[in-house]
Amino acid sequence: MTRILTSPDGTPASRLAFGTMQFGGRADEAASRAMFDAAIDAGVTHFDTAHVYNDGASEKLLGALLGNQRDRLIIATKAAYTGGGSKENISQSFEISRQRLNMDMVDVLYMHRFDPDTDLHESMEALAELKNAGKIRYIGVSNFAAWQVVKAIGIAAKFDLTIDILQPMYNLVKRQAEVEILPMCADQDVACAPYSPLGGGLLTGKYAAGGGGRLIEDDRYAARYGLDWMHQAAVGLAKVAADIGVDAPTLAVAWAAAHPMGPTPITSARSAEQLGPSLAAMHFDMDAELYARLAALSPTPPPATDRIEEQA
Repeated sequence: MTRILTSPDGTPASRLAFGTMQFGGRADEAASRAMFDAAIDAGVTHFDTAHVYNDGASEKLLGALLGNQRDRLIIATKAAYTGGGSKENISQSFEISRQRLNMDMVDVLYMHRFDPDTDLHESMEALAELKNAGKIRYIGVSNFAAWQVVKAIGIAAKFDLTIDILQPMYNLVKRQAEVEILPMCADQDVACAPYSPLGGGLLTGKYAAGGGGRLIEDDRYAARYGLDWMHQAAVGLAKVAADIGVDAPTLAVAWAAAHPMGPTPITSARSAEQLGPSLAAMHFDMDAELYARLAALSPTPPPATDRIEEQA
């Protein structure tokens, strides 16, 4: 278990976060509001967006929905997915994000991905200036490898900063984070909010049932989850879910949350109806036997030392 982030009024981060990537895209204003309300009703206090989501519509819709609940919620956004990690790009894109969200201060600002072409000192200096100005409370990094996070931690310390949270990919069929990322988070006291706990929808079981979605419509997702064993794992998950009378998405999200490190998976959907089974994981008690049964559906990634020996 690592650090727990809190909202401005001290409310702790919930077991799950809600990602608003679909707001203003596949989810219109009414659907976005319905999902936001459903997440609030389920006890979610941590909401995630990004500068690039749907050309800013995600940030605008999320900001408009907060109302008088803002101080009890943790609001995170991301910068520098495009344009690089320069001080100018981080500062300018964050200012646009802040205006879209209609906030004086945003709780978490992530570097959306590692920029190998910009000195990380410059990026951390930009984040330090924003934090010192009271515009952000926590600093995160997204899509960073473990070594990149540790490098960021060391450089951030020069500016009297901490790296507070990491956002990697993690789910039942994408378990590489177990090798170095999750242990690193536990060791370095970095919170972890992994995305894609449903594997792009694969772990809902809808594709095995002939349904459509990103794995069919988006070549990137099709390649990411194109291996046969991944689809067999999804079938196995659906069978376990049917055996115990629980929705497959509930088990998938609860499994990701049950890792001993204590991650906070980011759930998302296109409608409140679609979101419901994932939100049910908030209060699902997964015992060690069920956790192991689900983990056995997919290969355990080899330890880092084994991978080094294999490459030698």
